[in-house]
Amino acid sequence: MWEVIKKNRFKSSMLLIMMSVVLVVLGFVIGSSVDVESGGFVGIIIATIVYLIMLLVTFSQGKSIMLRMSNAHEIGPDDYPQLYNIVEEMRIAAGLPVMPKVYVIEDDAPNAFAAGVNPKKSVVAVTTGLLRIMKRDELQGVVAHEMAHILNRDIRYMTLATVMVGTVAIVSQIFLRSMMFSGRGRGGGNSKGKGNAVIMIAAVIFAILAPIAIQLLYFAVSRKREYLADASAARLTRYPEGLASALEKIGSSTQDLKVADKSMAPMYIANPLKPKGQRLKNLSSTHPPLDQRIKILRAMGNAHSYTGYQQAYHAVTHSKKSIIPASALER
Repeated sequence: MWEVIKKNRFKSSMLLIMMSVVLVVLGFVIGSSVDVESGGFVGIIIATIVYLIMLLVTFSQGKSIMLRMSNAHEIGPDDYPQLYNIVEEMRIAAGLPVMPKVYVIEDDAPNAFAAGVNPKKSVVAVTTGLLRIMKRDELQGVVAHEMAHILNRDIRYMTLATVMVGTVAIVSQIFLRSMMFSGRGRGGGNSKGKGNAVIMIAAVIFAILAPIAIQLLYFAVSRKREYLADASAARLTRYPEGLASALEKIGSSTQDLKVADKSMAPMYIANPLKPKGQRLKNLSSTHPPLDQRIKILRAMGNAHSYTGYQQAYHAVTHSKKSIIPASALER
């Protein structure tokens, strides 16, 4: 799967570049709305400082931030023996160099995620709700799916994206709220006042659209990863039905994960936030349709190879595009 790993490294680099451009432009527009002459330059400097700080925080503390956001606590082999044993089994099957740390989230909604910037510093977290309703082979399927994200280096990209998307949203919100409370933008009748008003309107529009555009990109990129992680999980466990049954149970749950928010939603094996409104469901969903993922896994039958998943994907979706890299299909 070297193609996937290489592509994820490239996408991580492109994400960092894209986020820096968005933050710098956002800083310039917001700065110019405050002071037309020199505000843009000051805004760029402030945005660059914010970006560098967030970059440092992401690489050093990104995983810890997400675990704290999820109220997850680390467990050992004596706390949840079956879970710990399954993680160990799947680590060996995936050929990972280091055992991921195992965390549990005290929440009734069944779900799980993996995080970290590389396989040597990764974690797998599951909810108590998931542990309560899963049989062993179903739990194995879920853990294998998360292990696949670690193996394919998805976690690096998604960890970076989660923190960076949050940064753009925070900067935008700070500006918009300061506008509301300070009453800025009431230009005078002269041409300079009108110019300020135009820049102010542009700043508001950009501050609203920037985080939305990045979030939609974030959603779109995360969907294909879920198909590939499902395929990898079927290969690691050699039992596609285990993951299919687990996804069915997760999908039948009506509970929202209390500790989840929009920025972290793509990290989970299934969308932890139930979409409001059928029309916007596909646009805003962080994952492919759950029923489609289940049908693909069950269409594999007794097959548990990447080729078997690709064939099942074509049969269910009637799409000609390839989910699995060519190098993996050659195995």
